[in-house]
Amino acid sequence: MSGRARYFVLFMFFIAVLAAPSSGAEPMTSDRMTPDHRPWGELLQAHVVAPPPADRGATPHFVDYAGLEAGKPGRVALGAYIESLEAVDPATLSRDDQFAFWVNLYNALTVRVVADHYPVASIRDISISPGLFSRGPWGKKLVRVAGRELSLDDIEHVILRPEFGDPRVHYAVNCASWSCPDLALEPYEGATLDAQLDAAARRYVNSPRGVEFRDGRLTASSIFSWYKKDFGGTDAELIAHLRKYAEPELAAALAKVTRVSSYDYDWSLNDAARLEETE
Repeated sequence: MSGRARYFVLFMFFIAVLAAPSSGAEPMTSDRMTPDHRPWGELLQAHVVAPPPADRGATPHFVDYAGLEAGKPGRVALGAYIESLEAVDPATLSRDDQFAFWVNLYNALTVRVVADHYPVASIRDISISPGLFSRGPWGKKLVRVAGRELSLDDIEHVILRPEFGDPRVHYAVNCASWSCPDLALEPYEGATLDAQLDAAARRYVNSPRGVEFRDGRLTASSIFSWYKKDFGGTDAELIAHLRKYAEPELAAALAKVTRVSSYDYDWSLNDAARLEETE
């Protein structure tokens, strides 16, 4: 190789090194394919019923599971949406898009598994998880993503909670129950994730299903007990978290207590049919 050719090769090598992203850099946005969550949004708009604002969160967002049973158009669309997510490699997404991806997938799978076993009084009655004493569907492998079979437990406790470390995940994932934080009326999106999570936190903390004073004593959703370490690990840190999202009146009441007196949870299905029963 001539001297001129050698210098040309070295020059091109250094150009390539300078142009390459560092190991800690995120991939270029143009190389990513953000999942299309619009079909999930259309399903939420068609099959989730929110109570009037005057309800102030006393009742949850209800789901029309009957309209999503096998063979119905909504059920077909739900299956197609989940299949579209199975074709995505989450590792190619930005961190916020990954979070939104997993939350939307979790919620879509939960709706599908309830619809597949509907009618049912509680999601805990869908005992398809492996293990003699297991209750509910959470341990059953329901989906394959990036070549890996996953259960709802895997998505929540192996991916979302440990990898993202954001306690607001508990306000985003929905367990199809009366006391669970609401199934959102719109998909989570990476571009608006932080605002959506804050809104979900405020909605739940300020609802009696999340936090309530009974005879001056603080009662909270059992979610705050089951996952207390995600909210700081102590009553003081949990209460500080609640005050962050509480409306002024509730925040003032929380400032006067140092412990949670009791926890409560209602596993009844968030079934839209219950609305018809009360009309």
